[in-house]
Amino acid sequence: MDRIIAQAKQKMAHSIEATSGHLAAIRTGRATPAILEHIKVEAYGDTYPVNQLATIGAPEPRLLTIVPFDKSTTKAIERAILTSDLGLTPNNDGHVIRLQIPQLTEERRKELAKVVRERGEEGRVAIRNIRREALERIRKMEKEEGLSKDELRAGEKELNDITEEQIRELDKIIEAKEQEIMEV
Repeated sequence: MDRIIAQAKQKMAHSIEATSGHLAAIRTGRATPAILEHIKVEAYGDTYPVNQLATIGAPEPRLLTIVPFDKSTTKAIERAILTSDLGLTPNNDGHVIRLQIPQLTEERRKELAKVVRERGEEGRVAIRNIRREALERIRKMEKEEGLSKDELRAGEKELNDITEEQIRELDKIIEAKEQEIMEV
């Protein structure tokens, strides 16, 4: 039973990590290299994440710089950014691609906050699903291996406590992201 609970906790932690990754990709008014993580670039006959083809930096709060490792990939990186859903226009001087991050409007901030809450709820649902699967496995153990009712209740309580703890941690991440978005 301890193994099942440990596996559930590990899966919940992975779920929180995944949700954090999704939230990091949501653009705020501040320049962060994480907003480019999901962009794939066609280069060398294959597709690569932009961070494997260039160094991404944030020298100023509203500016990202992309320095390609190979100058021949500059146009491909620029094209990938233009066709992405970011809505940013890259400026290319031949060596460095600069992305100016515009100030968000109040309406856009509210839309992004709603997206953050939706992604957060998806993360909560994933955590609850992990709990449900672990509970089913524990109950199956009760029938097959003869766990006592007390052991079953103790396992269920421990699993519920872990789930609540993980959801609180996720809520903190969501709240921090919402504050970051709403910050002018």
